[in-house]
Parts: sequence; structure tokens; C-alpha cells
Amino acid sequence: MSRKTITIKDVAAEAKVSRATAARALNNYGYVGGEVSERVREAAQRLGYRHNRVAQALRRGELPLVGFIPGDVQNPFFAQIAHDLDRSLRPQGHNLLIACSEEDLEQERAVLENLRSLSVRGFIVAPTSEQETQHFQELAAAGTPIVMIDRRAGTIGCDSIVVDNNGGAREAVNYLVANGHRRIAFLGDEARIFTARERLAGYRKALEENGIESDERLIAVSPSTTKHAVETAIRLFRQAPAPTALFTVDSLMTTGALIALRSMGLSVPRDVSLVGFDDFDFATFTDPQITVVAQPIDRIGPLAAEILLRRIDGDQSEPQHHVFPTKMIVRGSVAAL
Repeated sequence: MSRKTITIKDVAAEAKVSRATAARALNNYGYVGGEVSERVREAAQRLGYRHNRVAQALRRGELPLVGFIPGDVQNPFFAQIAHDLDRSLRPQGHNLLIACSEEDLEQERAVLENLRSLSVRGFIVAPTSEQETQHFQELAAAGTPIVMIDRRAGTIGCDSIVVDNNGGAREAVNYLVANGHRRIAFLGDEARIFTARERLAGYRKALEENGIESDERLIAVSPSTTKHAVETAIRLFRQAPAPTALFTVDSLMTTGALIALRSMGLSVPRDVSLVGFDDFDFATFTDPQITVVAQPIDRIGPLAAEILLRRIDGDQSEPQHHVFPTKMIVRGSVAAL
């Protein structure tokens, strides 16, 4: 049986004083007579009361907190962002709290409200939806700084940092076309997510520019997890004729696709050429190494932290909207037909 947590209320009852008097005696603020103060401390010792110093610091505003709400911190992209945010914020006296939305709108609303209750001073967010933004609008209207990264959402007057998703996807597909591929499949996550929609638009645009008609059977959408990506990729490559090339929209999709292809006995790039969006460690551990569209991830977290800290300090200038270019890194996962 777990032991009951002793509270200020319990100590006050034991010492036969008010809760406010007990709090003043235990936290050394305000005036409490010597005899009463001693009685409160003795009661606290008898009951085994322990100060909750974190709660006290939160109430007094002595523990500056910044909230980070990514889609999924297991995604290498968001894991790196979290690492860089922490390294940038700690020297400035701020602590990072991370709560994942798991790409679920209701969960995003819930974790946002939970973090607000802790008097978080500002938020860095990868929003799950571009349209459903009322919860962020309310936050911004209350004067809480928000920096959106990786994605934009609605017309909220806040800072944003994204990359050229459309242009990066077009470059990837153009590279596959230049190597003779015309049956190029697309494996992405849900269309309500800004990055997925932008990368799909770039995929379609590249096909159009090369005179290739878009085939909806080659476009597969999956929840953004490796497990779902494996299942979706297997269905994609069971059709006939099968794609000769695949473009994946993030590292989780790329990993899932590699697992799926291997399970089907298909070799990269002999049977299927592959280009993924996002560079990640596993992309260089495979044989062959994976050709990717890389984002300048090392610049996103530090810039987001810098902008947010300025806003917390009172910067009222117009919102900043940064769009970083992507970079194609050619390795060995594409073969010419």
C-alpha cells in the first residue's frame, strides 16, 4: 500500500493553525510567532512532511519553463530538435518541458492545456493541423509567445521556421526521373499535416514537369510510425506492375519502407530505387547508404530558442517567418534503369 503524501493542510490540522500560517512557517515568509512556528515545524516532523520545492518554485515563478510539443519525439528529426532546444535554453536559465501530440489533435489540445497550467512562459510547437488552430489562437491572444517549427498553422500571428518542403520533394523526384524511373511511388503521412501535404505537392509537380501522369495507386498514406509504414509499403509493392522507385516523406517512413522491401525480398537499388526526405543516422548504416533530402536541422532548434527568448523578454516586433532550403545528398540507393 502506497504511503499517503503529507500536505500543508495536514500539517496545519496537526498544529491547529490555519493553512496560510503553516505555509508561512514552513516556507519562511511573512510573520509567524516563535511559539506557533515551532509548533508547526514539530507537527511537520511528526507527520514526515517534505517540501515540494518544484511546486513552490513554479508558484513563485522561479522555475522558467518552455514547452515543446512535437509530433513524436521518437522521430529522429524531433529528437534532434529537442536536444538542440535544451542546449540552447539551459544556459539562459530556462528549462524544457516536452509533451508529444502523437499527431493527434485532441491530445495536442490536452498537453497544451496541461503545460499552460504549469505557467510555461512560451511554446515551441510542431502543430498537427493547419486548420484546427483555435487553441493556439487563444494562447497567442493571451500574450504567450509561440514559435512554430517544421509546420505552419492558420493565420496565427506567431513566428515560424520551416524548410522548402515542396522544393525538396521536387528535387528528389526529378533525380529519380533523371535516372530513368517513371513508376515512382510516394509514401507519406496524413494530408492534414503541413509537411506531408507540401511534400506530396512537390512530388506531383515534379511528375507534371516531366510529363508523367500521376497515378493515385502509387500514392500511399500511412500514420507516421515505422510499423504502419511497413504495412503500407508492402501493400504498395504488391500491386502489378510494381513501382521501380519510391520517395518517402520522413525518416520513419524511410525506415519502414526498408524493412518492408527486405521482407518482400526486394533489394535497394537493384529492384527498387529509394530517396527519403530527412537525413538520419540509419541512412548511412545501411548498405547501400540512402540518398536523402536533408534539412538544416542544426539551425532550426537554436533559432527557435533564440526567437522565443526574445519574445519572452518583451520583443513585440512583427512575426518572423523563416524558410530554409533543403539539400540533396546523393548516396547509393538509386540505380539507373
